[in-house]
Amino acid sequence: MNAAVGARPGPPIPEGADERWATSDRIGLQLVRLIRLMERKRVSNGRVGDDGIERAAYVLLARLVIDGPHRSNALAEAVHSDPSTVSRQVAALVRIGYVERRPDPVDGRACLLAATDEGHRVFEANRDLRNREISRITSDWDEADRERLVELMDRFTTALEAIHPATHDVPAPQGVEEDR
Repeated sequence: MNAAVGARPGPPIPEGADERWATSDRIGLQLVRLIRLMERKRVSNGRVGDDGIERAAYVLLARLVIDGPHRSNALAEAVHSDPSTVSRQVAALVRIGYVERRPDPVDGRACLLAATDEGHRVFEANRDLRNREISRITSDWDEADRERLVELMDRFTTALEAIHPATHDVPAPQGVEEDR
């Protein structure tokens, strides 16, 4: 097996493991590094950001900005979260003025949750910060490498969603949230 440039020696490879297993092990180790870094960043930034939103609630705001208004149960389903958890997080978003409840034009008994203008502003500000940080981190990469990373990450997460549909759209650590 060829050692990757700059690769750290990893744990011993079990007898009978093939090259695909060894490469999968290296991918797994890099994912663990990434997740640990993101968790460390989330802890250092605190549970609630400067915008007053719990990081888990931010995912709900992002869904409402990206996909438009949702009923509460549909929003919970879209992020694969418990409806009672979503209800609590939505209540906080409504309280601080980032989300509003609107009558559902299809069913007057129901309401839709929608991002307010302020919710859109907060989303865009966070998106800008995230993108500037990614640009800084990859400042010495050529654009072809950046595009390749996007392609490979999309391919990987799409495959992961297909294999584990109940885990996609779960709130991710700050910095890797879908639109953070």
